[in-house]
Amino acid sequence: MFRKQEKTLPLGEFEVLVMTSVLAAGQEAYGANIHEEIETLVSGSREVSLGSVYTTLDRLEQKGYLRSWTGESTPERGGRAKRYYEVQASGQRALRAALEPMRRAWNIVEAAR
Repeated sequence: MFRKQEKTLPLGEFEVLVMTSVLAAGQEAYGANIHEEIETLVSGSREVSLGSVYTTLDRLEQKGYLRSWTGESTPERGGRAKRYYEVQASGQRALRAALEPMRRAWNIVEAAR
């Protein structure tokens, strides 16, 4: 029996950063922590707004690459709950596909040293 090949939608540079940051944040992958992880990845080379992070998280969830859920409300947040994110298997495949050309490019750069 043949399995239907699912179509992988390409990722933009910022989507790659957001998905990588969701993975890096692990079980604490919610908006503010994901934003901090992105800030670490870009290390001051560009400004990243929290709004752009949330917009991208929504888009990646619509593509089926992320899943989100609402956690418990906390008194520290005035009774508001955090929205957590995790990368789905399809997101892992898309991320690998997006990063593979960069890995090959890096190997060439290293070999040219």
